Amino acid sequence: MMTTVTNDLTIGDLRAAIAAGWADFRACPAFGLFFAAIYIAAGLLLYYALFVRAEAAWLVPAAAGFPLLAPFAAVGLYEVSRRREAGLPMKWGPVLGALRGHDDGQILTMGVIVFVAFAFWIGIAHGIFAIFMAQSGVGSQSLALFGTATGIAMLVVGGAAGALMALALFSITVISLPMLVDREVDFITAIIASLATIRSNRFVLLAWAIIVAVSLFAAIVPLFLGLLVVLPVLGHATWHLYRRSVH
Repeated sequence: MMTTVTNDLTIGDLRAAIAAGWADFRACPAFGLFFAAIYIAAGLLLYYALFVRAEAAWLVPAAAGFPLLAPFAAVGLYEVSRRREAGLPMKWGPVLGALRGHDDGQILTMGVIVFVAFAFWIGIAHGIFAIFMAQSGVGSQSLALFGTATGIAMLVVGGAAGALMALALFSITVISLPMLVDREVDFITAIIASLATIRSNRFVLLAWAIIVAVSLFAAIVPLFLGLLVVLPVLGHATWHLYRRSVH
């Protein structure tokens, strides 16, 4: 099957995708709440474990990088939107089985890439933390570092590094993951289509990346509870943006 990507996305398409994502969530809220709850539980367990152990050196990087896992967490939501669009019955079996893709391991391979990227980010962020911590003289288990000039500089450097990595991961997953749910293609083909869509619609998809990042971080602040709505809506919206982008 030949794949072509559009080069005429507009901000209006982003609004339409969000509206369609909201409609999908309202029509099938149980699925969205289920996947969001799993994502939230994983985040809370991670932060609780690090907080109890007073591992400030790992807590902040984990908090900053956790949204990197959101695209893979939304795979089931892509299947919900696909089935609703096609008029297929909403059954838990096919939706939960979306991670298997077309039984070819392509989605799981993308999942490995996402988790490796998350682990790589944790290592980079911890290295940045260690460098600035050594300059500050503040103990490794203390969060007081973030109130110093050195801490602020560390956040600027770490934020820039994190933004670049998040943009790279966004570029290879924003179209590829919904495409792997939708079509029988290999993950390399899906990544190429994702990068081509980014290249052809830089401004609009950069705006989408900012919307996703800001929404996820804002939703995380109130004990992750905002993710119960934000994650499903963004997941469904990404599906509709994929459908608008790829022919």
